[in-house]
Amino acid sequence: MNDVKIAIIGAGFSGMGAAIKLHQNGFEDFVVLDRGSDFGGTWRDNTYPGAACDVPSHLYSYSFELNPDWSRSFSKQPEIHAYINRVASKYDLARRTRFGTEVTDARWDEKANRWIIETSHPEHGDITVRAEILIGAIGPLCEPRLPDVAGIGDFAGEIFHSARWNHETDLRGKRVAVIGTGASAIQIIPELAPKIGHMDVYQRTAPWVLPRADRHYTRVENWLFRKVPGIQRLSRSGIYLAHELVSYGLTHRPDVLRPAHAAGKANIRRGIADPVKRAKVTPKFKVGCKRILLSNTYYPALGQDNVDVVTDGIDHVTPTGIVTKDGTVRDVDAIVVATGFHVTDSPGFEHIIGKDSESLAQVWARGGMSAYKGAMVHGFPNMFLMVGPATGLGHTSMVFMIESQLNYLIDFLKTTERNAIARTEVRAADQKVYNKNLQKTLSTSVWENGGCASWYKDEFGNITTLWPGFTFNFRKATKNFDIAAYDTSRADTTGTSDRSPATVNS
Repeated sequence: MNDVKIAIIGAGFSGMGAAIKLHQNGFEDFVVLDRGSDFGGTWRDNTYPGAACDVPSHLYSYSFELNPDWSRSFSKQPEIHAYINRVASKYDLARRTRFGTEVTDARWDEKANRWIIETSHPEHGDITVRAEILIGAIGPLCEPRLPDVAGIGDFAGEIFHSARWNHETDLRGKRVAVIGTGASAIQIIPELAPKIGHMDVYQRTAPWVLPRADRHYTRVENWLFRKVPGIQRLSRSGIYLAHELVSYGLTHRPDVLRPAHAAGKANIRRGIADPVKRAKVTPKFKVGCKRILLSNTYYPALGQDNVDVVTDGIDHVTPTGIVTKDGTVRDVDAIVVATGFHVTDSPGFEHIIGKDSESLAQVWARGGMSAYKGAMVHGFPNMFLMVGPATGLGHTSMVFMIESQLNYLIDFLKTTERNAIARTEVRAADQKVYNKNLQKTLSTSVWENGGCASWYKDEFGNITTLWPGFTFNFRKATKNFDIAAYDTSRADTTGTSDRSPATVNS
């Protein structure tokens, strides 16, 4: 099966969703390529202590595969991973998936109208896959970002990234440094603090951490979700609508989020008694400018006597510890790196080569990361990105955005098949106008006016990662494949193709 119609890179939520929808709509000639050992993507890789989702369980699941048996309102990693694998098993996705397969190069062949995908497997060696259509479902949270700190490679103790947790390491009673205070760190720190000897938390920017309305579901609730038609969908809809209200404040009226600001301040007061620590962890920007985090245990953990919050920048790392810019030396036995991922500069972008022999990384380096409807990129024919540029969220479930993109993907495939189209490429002008309108909408957002610096904004001053506003507007925009925004060509029986824009019935 090395010549296929469709190749999907990645077997997380978006890659699995694509595979399921392809099967449901009669597109059976496809393969899924993933470097891991099973399904799940980020939920397979992130097994650190306390790993959990910050989106309610009933919303963080496929709408076509609701789970009535979630144990709690915010699920932990093992339960999410188990759900993902149950869904994969139900649709027999393993039969179409090659695990342990690293995609080393994906290159568009302009003459053949094919993607030539080079892969490497530890047992099967190097294998080339040829596909008419490439679906990039790599995901933004797959390549760990290590801090650019002098001497970090010389540290003699245990050191690992949160997404590559070393479960063989026993940290009990040890001196531990945690670098970072983002979404992973605020879950790790409360788990480690009671068990270790001492912890130094290295904080560059204090995040907003709001209370987490987490609880166990009762047996009665789970029974109702299983047995009473519509109850779980009603619950899901209520959660969805409540979260959509937040998007208005994030995108258009940041002052609407003042209650969240007050809740964050109260969360700090409840958790930390020491006024010096309180001052260190109080953010100096508006709620939502950086990712809003949820925890009831983070501040109490920081308030423990064996935990110090270090706000002086790291100068360098020695074999035995960390030296901050003020010259203070803090010896540690282990370093946990919780500094996030390569989202806008993923190494994977360097290995996707378009029609002009340029990689995604090279194209985006010139003007910033951009796509059309988060999916298609000019210069990369027949390539469909899942969770691409400007599809990220600050308020609700990415699964909703993934399913919206799947609607667009399936209509794209049906349209091109119905009209015998061999090659589809979004027009540069349409992509440019689309992204110009996004930036105009984002000009009033908290991400633009909230007083922070974040990875949401690139070096060109554009917010390239987030969808502005209500997600139902994205669902509407991706309901149908708008062929008018694309240059297309049909294959003919002689093996050549008509390279002029096709006029088709969409």
